[in-house]
Amino acid sequence: MSRLYDTIEPSVIDEQMLKNAVEEQGPKGEAGRIAKQEGIDFGDVLSLRLDFKNILKIDNLWSLVNLTKLQMDNNIIERIEGLDLLVNLEWLDLSFNNIEIIEGLDKLTKMKDLTLYNNRISKIENMESLTQLHVFSIGNNSLKQLDNVIYLRKFKSLRTLNLSGNPFSEEANYKEYVIAHLPDLVYLDFRLIDESAREAATEKYRYSIEELVHDETVAKRKQDEMDEKQKERQLHKIAFVEDLNGPWLFDSMYAEDPEASKLGALPGMEEILDAYKEKFTTICQEIFEFGLKEHEKREAEVASFFSCLEEATQENNNTGVKHIHSYIEYKKKVFLDYTSLTDSSHMATLMKEIVEEIRKLWDTLMGLEMELVDQLEDTIKDFERNMADLVTAFVEHVQGLYPLLKTCMLRDLENAHHEKVSDIAVVTLEKLMKNELEEDLPDDLRMLFVDKDTIMNAVSASHDTHLLKIDNKEDDMLTRATTRMQTLNEKIHNDEVLRNRKRVSEINNLVDHFRDEAESYEVTGPM
Repeated sequence: MSRLYDTIEPSVIDEQMLKNAVEEQGPKGEAGRIAKQEGIDFGDVLSLRLDFKNILKIDNLWSLVNLTKLQMDNNIIERIEGLDLLVNLEWLDLSFNNIEIIEGLDKLTKMKDLTLYNNRISKIENMESLTQLHVFSIGNNSLKQLDNVIYLRKFKSLRTLNLSGNPFSEEANYKEYVIAHLPDLVYLDFRLIDESAREAATEKYRYSIEELVHDETVAKRKQDEMDEKQKERQLHKIAFVEDLNGPWLFDSMYAEDPEASKLGALPGMEEILDAYKEKFTTICQEIFEFGLKEHEKREAEVASFFSCLEEATQENNNTGVKHIHSYIEYKKKVFLDYTSLTDSSHMATLMKEIVEEIRKLWDTLMGLEMELVDQLEDTIKDFERNMADLVTAFVEHVQGLYPLLKTCMLRDLENAHHEKVSDIAVVTLEKLMKNELEEDLPDDLRMLFVDKDTIMNAVSASHDTHLLKIDNKEDDMLTRATTRMQTLNEKIHNDEVLRNRKRVSEINNLVDHFRDEAESYEVTGPM
């Protein structure tokens, strides 16, 4: 798709280009001059046009975090990229570019209107995250297979679609196929879909659509099951007890034990292993259930803490707002009185009163903020103590510092099992040496019975592998529990510091504004 400006050197999206674009599209006249003088905060920009700029690559848009509308049509863009931080984007126009693949849209979950008209795209794909998509234009591309339309069935909010100008739009059954397979569509190729045409198309493809719906239902059920399992596993992970509600830990001990299969063939081992596995799994289940209960307690504590935090902050802010409104009402009255004065000394006295009231307002607001800081500091300390107690209870339970079923009992079970295996190994060795062994041993096991040291070393190595697996699981659980608490506490403290700094800055800016307003009124006098 050649353009007249393809021979021009490609442009790079840099800060200057963004500033120019914002200024061009921003307020005009005096408002524009003031905005330019105060500088541009890209975080405040909601809409931006970068069309006809000969842009080759989407880049350096990270500062436009609140952007909701982005127009980049009529450039020479080859890839959809650099948009991950524009999570508030709802409207995106990339028409008349050189894009070949739909990609780079994963983070744009708020997208409602997407235009990829007049590019080189041959497949509709990689749009799963655009669950709110309402309008989609992908006409004049290279779509050849009508089954591309099937992909769009997942977008339940899609009402307007443009596919015209693609190779498949020349097929005789094109419109019927699209209308039948996208039953919620209202507009196709800029035209309202007639209900009679919809009924005819639906009837024509009725059997194939019934089969498609069945397949989609089965696929959705499987996906829902997978999502539910994933959600459940995520819960187990944040409770630090994943894989403990079953024989996973036991099975993994033996999977990583090179001697396990050999020693498992010892006489009488099958029954002993079954009993060991049952007891081991029961203890794991006890730890698992305790972990989930403790997680619920910690989550309740966290929710209660943030609720108290929000309540205290909101109450403090409301009190501050009342003082601000009181000053504003006072200011209106005083400025009204000021307009009727002619005596300069009276005017000066009144202005001093205003300045004093502004100082009092600053003192009051800063005092409220200091009270809130002290209040939140106490609340945070209480939260940290409560969380520390909860985590300690979890740790002590897992480590077995008071008499319940925990990892110390897993070690006890393993030690008892090790003694049984050792005894069986010794008895088996004695029988072999006396030629009294009735069972035939596998060759790899028989190789261990060359002497007592060899077989006992194998038994000890197996035991060490099992204990290491138990120790590693316990260390992982306890480390993550402690780290989670520390990370949460650090975040709470950092967030409070940022909140305080922001609030102090807001107070200072507000009071400075009131001071500037008073000074300006004093200089210019009543209008």
